[in-house]
Amino acid sequence: MHYHLEPVGGIAGDMFAAAMLDGHRDWQDELADAIAGSGLADGLSVRAMPHSDGLLTGHRFLVTEPVAAGHGAAHSHRHWSEIRALLLGSRLPQPVLRRAIAIFELLAQAEAEVHGKPVETVSFHEVGAWDSIADIVSAAWLIERSRATSWSCSSIPLGRGRIKGAHGQLPVPAPAAAALLRGFPVFDDELDGERITPTGAAILKYLAPAFGLGRSARVLLGQGCGFGTKVFPGLSNLLRISRFEEPPSGAAGEPIGVCEFEVDDQTPEDLAIALDRLRELSGVLDVVQVPVVGKKGRLGAQVRVLALLPRIDALIDRCLIETTTLGVRWYPVNRRTLQREISNQAVSGAEVRVKRVRRPDARVTRKAEMDDLAGATGGHAGRDRLRQAAHALDQETTDDHPPKSDSEQ
Repeated sequence: MHYHLEPVGGIAGDMFAAAMLDGHRDWQDELADAIAGSGLADGLSVRAMPHSDGLLTGHRFLVTEPVAAGHGAAHSHRHWSEIRALLLGSRLPQPVLRRAIAIFELLAQAEAEVHGKPVETVSFHEVGAWDSIADIVSAAWLIERSRATSWSCSSIPLGRGRIKGAHGQLPVPAPAAAALLRGFPVFDDELDGERITPTGAAILKYLAPAFGLGRSARVLLGQGCGFGTKVFPGLSNLLRISRFEEPPSGAAGEPIGVCEFEVDDQTPEDLAIALDRLRELSGVLDVVQVPVVGKKGRLGAQVRVLALLPRIDALIDRCLIETTTLGVRWYPVNRRTLQREISNQAVSGAEVRVKRVRRPDARVTRKAEMDDLAGATGGHAGRDRLRQAAHALDQETTDDHPPKSDSEQ
């Protein structure tokens, strides 16, 4: 699935969440339950409300903050270390937790840069408030729920003027937002006001989108509009997110690149976390590591990352941030893939996704998603029974409708 962002009025954390929920209205209760059950704070809740500016309709994203007696709702000045501890102590699913921490880390690094201080000593003001925490956690949940394979974005309006911050007047965009937007295409549409908030910029930086939708043919599946709180003369203050079916595997216009590097001074535990974060980046197709022997006989790891070529620059930045390597090699490659189809099979009360492909010799092979088998009881034998049952059901439902032939890329 490919998602394309159009920051018509701009982008903020609440606008991103509202747009995603407007496009996936059946997710609204799921997200509300996830935040309510996260253990972040008693009374913290989120909801999407229908909204119209008289021209277009969509949703607004609203956060109900916890009562002061619980976690100090009035306290919006929090250090990054405090927020990280809060997240780590929550009941958020691990994939959502990793994404939320990664977005906050991007914000912390930007704040450290503009204020000239170590990342660990950074304190958040507006971003430390409960509404911003809920916005980022909700964005992380929605990104994970989307199972997006790629993201793109149109050019970003910079905005003009000044905004009032915790320490006085700041230029627009705010310094942290400007640091996060470095390298992104921007333009000036001559409208005053903040268009890109630091939270919105951090989410955008995390997604590492390609800019422009590209020339490949795609099927438009749906759109969502998320409104912000500001009102601009003659312009709807919204973020529109469009959802597309990815082009077939053999379609032109999606060139592939490989990044490679070695590390010999990073612990295996820390490197494993770093590689998990690389795998979560938009446009990353695969991450592998192999043991190598480097100079002076030192044991190390070679890391190889396969990604969509337009995302290579953003990927290299993350490799240099997440690991101790001092350099990354990269090059374009060609590849041939088989076209895949995904079906959902209900087996013994569990929903199992089955990936199906047709081989060049006309054989059809299937593979159940291991994440969906993980909850099976009975250890390996239980997982194997669930796998075989899902494969059998998929075969029954597709015998009369074989998948399309393979294609090249």
